[in-house]
This record gives sequence, C-alpha cells and structure tokens, in this order.
Amino acid sequence: MSESLKNNITAQMSENTQIIEKKIKFFEKLYEAVRVNFTHEIENQRNSVVALQGKYERPTVAFCVHGVTDVLLDESNEVIVFKSIITNEGAGYDSSTGIFTAPVGGLYQFAVHLCTPISYYTYVGIVHTGNVIVKDYIHGVGNNALCSSVGGVVRVESGEQVWVQSLSTSSNRKLMDDGNRMNTFLGILTDS
Repeated sequence: MSESLKNNITAQMSENTQIIEKKIKFFEKLYEAVRVNFTHEIENQRNSVVALQGKYERPTVAFCVHGVTDVLLDESNEVIVFKSIITNEGAGYDSSTGIFTAPVGGLYQFAVHLCTPISYYTYVGIVHTGNVIVKDYIHGVGNNALCSSVGGVVRVESGEQVWVQSLSTSSNRKLMDDGNRMNTFLGILTDS
C-alpha cells in the first residue's frame, strides 16, 4: 500500500472519528436536555396532582346531639340546647349554646326530632343565620305523647351558624325527654 493511500485513509478515519465524537456530544446534550425537561414535567404533574388532592379532599363534618337542657319553651325565640354529644366531627356543635358553627363551607343536611307530652304543643324551626329553613308543629293529643321529625338541606358558608329554635312561646309549649323518647338534632356536610 502506498504511503499516500495510507495517509488518506488515516486522515479520513480521523475526520470520521471527529464527526462521530461531535455527534456523540450532540446526542449526549440532547439526551440531557430531554431528561431535564422530562424530570421537570413529571415534577410539575406531581405538584398539580397534590394541589388537586388538597382542593378536593372533603373534610368530615357531622354532629348528632340529644337531651335538651330545658323542656319548657317559655322564652321568645329560645334556642333549644342539646346537651349530650353523640358525634361532633369537625367540632362545630357547641353544647353550651346549642349552636352549630360550620367549620367549612358546603352543602349541609340538618334534621331535628322532637317529642311533646300529652296536651302540649311544640312549634320549632331549624334556623340558618337567622332565617328559618324548615318548621315543625307537634301537638300531643289523646293519651299519647307525640314525636315528629323535620329536616332540610342548605348551603352554609364557613363560620355561619345553624340551630333549633322555638318559634312560638306560651305556657302550653313543652318538650318531652324521657327514657323512651330522645329529642335529637343532627347535621352533616354532604358536599363542599
């Protein structure tokens, strides 16, 4: 082989090696850029999922109370206070005032079950920030005390209050709370 041919092949191989090395460096940089972009995109997606989970996690808010502190409904617009707490998830019900304060806003369902003795009446309502959302009239007649339930669904903002209130007062307004009958007030967050 001639020296000139040998030099040409060597020069061509050197040139091809330089081209290959440049392509390797190009693809290494391209790979690194794609890897960094992909890593950032995955991190952004993960952060979005975490943010959505926080937004859509629904807190548990529910209460169920019974046992009225005062069976005589002789005060105008008296709030009926239920003293015994069965459930108070979210700590919204205050057994000293009888008032539920919403720890979070959302759609709530409320119900009250009340009993009145023979020959007495009870006229009550579930009240949301001063507005009666549902009412019930109970009259113990004949030889039996009478119990009745009423409920409703209302949107309540965080910090707003809901309670059960006597809507009419007189000497013949009274509740009955004994071993066979349990006056009860309950509420639950159904949707935020």
